[in-house]
Amino acid sequence: MPFKVIITRDFDHMSEVAAAVVVEDIRLKLSSKPSYVLGLATGNSPTGLYKHFAKAANAGKIDSSKVISFNLDEYIGLPGENAQQRALHKESYSFFMIQELFGLLQDKFLEVNVPWGTLVDQAQFESELKSNPDDFELQGSDKGKAVVIRQDARSDYLRWIRREILDGYSNKIARCGGMDLHIIGVGGRGHVGFHEAGVPFANNRMILIKLDDNTIANAVADGHFPGKEECPLYAVSMGAELVYKAKTVLLLANGKRKEDAVADALLMEPDCSVPISYGHVLSQKGGNMVFVIDRFAAGKALEKADQIRKRGIELENLSEQAASVSVASLQFSRDPESGHLS
Repeated sequence: MPFKVIITRDFDHMSEVAAAVVVEDIRLKLSSKPSYVLGLATGNSPTGLYKHFAKAANAGKIDSSKVISFNLDEYIGLPGENAQQRALHKESYSFFMIQELFGLLQDKFLEVNVPWGTLVDQAQFESELKSNPDDFELQGSDKGKAVVIRQDARSDYLRWIRREILDGYSNKIARCGGMDLHIIGVGGRGHVGFHEAGVPFANNRMILIKLDDNTIANAVADGHFPGKEECPLYAVSMGAELVYKAKTVLLLANGKRKEDAVADALLMEPDCSVPISYGHVLSQKGGNMVFVIDRFAAGKALEKADQIRKRGIELENLSEQAASVSVASLQFSRDPESGHLS
C-alpha cells in the first residue's frame, strides 16, 4: 500500500518538496508516453508549488507543452453578463490559474480545463430547481449540500447541466486516460474541493454544491465579493471518488488549523465525514497517496506516529533537517514494475 507522509518545516519548504515530486513524476512518465494529465487545485496551499513548478518547467527540466490539466472546481453564479465575463472574473478559479500558474509558463500546457460552471446561468438554474422539485435531490449531512440532478429530469436545462457540465467533464478526463497525478489541498474539516463533509462518495464523481451560508458570509467578509448578492451560491467540483482515481494524489496541508483533519484522515477508515480519508481507498487499490505537509499541520499526526506507521503509512520527517538540505537530494524511488512511489 504506497502511502507516504512527508513532513516539512514550513510553507516554502512544503512547496519546494511537493514541486519536486510533481516534476519528477512528469519527467519519468513523459519518457514513455506522449502526454501527461495533471490535476490542479486552487486556494493558498498550492501557490508556492506552482511557482516552483513554473521555474522548473521554464528551466527545461520538464516539457510543459505536453501537459494536459484538469482543475478541481469552479463557481457557478459569478457576476457577469455571459460565460466569458464570468470566467475572467477576478474571483473565478480560471483567472486564479492564469495568475498563479498558466501565465508563468513560457511553454504553455498542451490543454487546460476548468470545470464549466461559468456556462451555467445561476438565475435560470435556480428557477428550474424551483419549478422541477422532483428532478433533483439534496445529499449531505453538513450545511453544504450536493444538488444531485436525476438522469431522467424533466427539465431540459437541468438535464443539460448533468450531461454537459458534470458528466461531460468526467468523461473528458477518462478520454484523456485518467489523471497521472492530482494536486489537492484540504479544508479545515477535511473536505477536498467542494466535496463537503457528509456528501456521499459513491456516484458523485462530479458534484454540484449549494454553498452553505457560512461559506458565502466568509467570502464577503474576506473581501472576495462586496456583498452576498454578488457572491456565487453554487459551485461545480470533482468529487472525492473522481479525484482519487488519479494514479497519484499529492495532498498539501499547512497551518495548525489543518492538523485535526490531517490526523483524522490518516487514522480513520474512509468515511465521507472527512472526504480526504478516501486516500486509503486509492492506496488499497494500488495508487500512490502522498501527503506533503508542514510541521504545524502535522502536529497531531506526529503525536500518533506509531499508530499511523502500524497502518502501513510511511512517515518521513524533514522538518528537523537543516535548511541547507537540498530538495534535489530527496529520493522518491519507484517500483520498476508498478511505478509506485516509495
